[in-house]
Amino acid sequence: MQTIESLKRKIKSTQDLLSVVKTMKALAAVSIRQYQRAVESLTDYNRTVEMGLQIALKAREESEIPADVVPARRAGAIVFGSAQGLCGQFNTQIVSYALEELDSLNVPLENRTMLAIGERVKDQLERAGHTVYDTLFTPSSTAGVAPMVQEIMMILEEWHFSRQIQHIYLIYNHYISGAAFQPRTTRLLPVDRTWLNDIRSRPWESRTLPMFTMDWDTLFLSLLREYFFVSLFQAFTESLASENASRLAAMQNAEKNIGEHLEEIFAAYHRRRQMTITEELLDIVSGYEAMEADTRLPKKGGKGPPAE
Repeated sequence: MQTIESLKRKIKSTQDLLSVVKTMKALAAVSIRQYQRAVESLTDYNRTVEMGLQIALKAREESEIPADVVPARRAGAIVFGSAQGLCGQFNTQIVSYALEELDSLNVPLENRTMLAIGERVKDQLERAGHTVYDTLFTPSSTAGVAPMVQEIMMILEEWHFSRQIQHIYLIYNHYISGAAFQPRTTRLLPVDRTWLNDIRSRPWESRTLPMFTMDWDTLFLSLLREYFFVSLFQAFTESLASENASRLAAMQNAEKNIGEHLEEIFAAYHRRRQMTITEELLDIVSGYEAMEADTRLPKKGGKGPPAE
């Protein structure tokens, strides 16, 4: 049976753990809002890029828009996960989803090129039999997202031009609200022709279309590069928001479990304390009764009680 001192130590360590969990829970909630604001800030930038694409596409006939019918002989995927733990099934879910998506392309395993964002994702992809091209660490704040996106852009250029990878996908968790998120796939290459036609057919806000003097191919490729940047930035921030949402849910469950365990320890402490007090009182009573019985016994060599 545990002593009162050991129970006191257990209560102290459990309370310290509960304090850490509450701190992590608060940090996760703050981080979610931080990455939400980053996603919201992309709205105007993305709209500007699409307006530029709209003007460029209106200068060409629909038949001249690059087609997206490219055989999927090789495929590249960027899988966004986490570098840290304590985020529930976040990495397991996105890896399972990524493997299902890649299997649906019917691309042989040896023709798949994987870029892992986060060590946890890399380990699970390798256990599934995939060779990981490289592993990048997830940034700790929104300030580190843009440099990471630039690095990925250079990797994608090497994939496309040196490795002849024509199909490239972003696989990440899309943040919904609270602690809810779901996996999502964005195809970067080949560019979706339906999406381009939709942009081209949108009505322009004014009567006069802007003009441009740059070479059309150069302008179109530059705008697509900006679109790739926006897509990567959004995937990063969505994934980071989802990671913190998963961590928030995990910390909420941990807080509940630790609270219940702490109540059990307190109950055990009070029971043990009551038992100790009861034992001490019984010892006192027993000692008092023994002393009383001792005083009633006749002294050795003394006279007995007087005769009647």
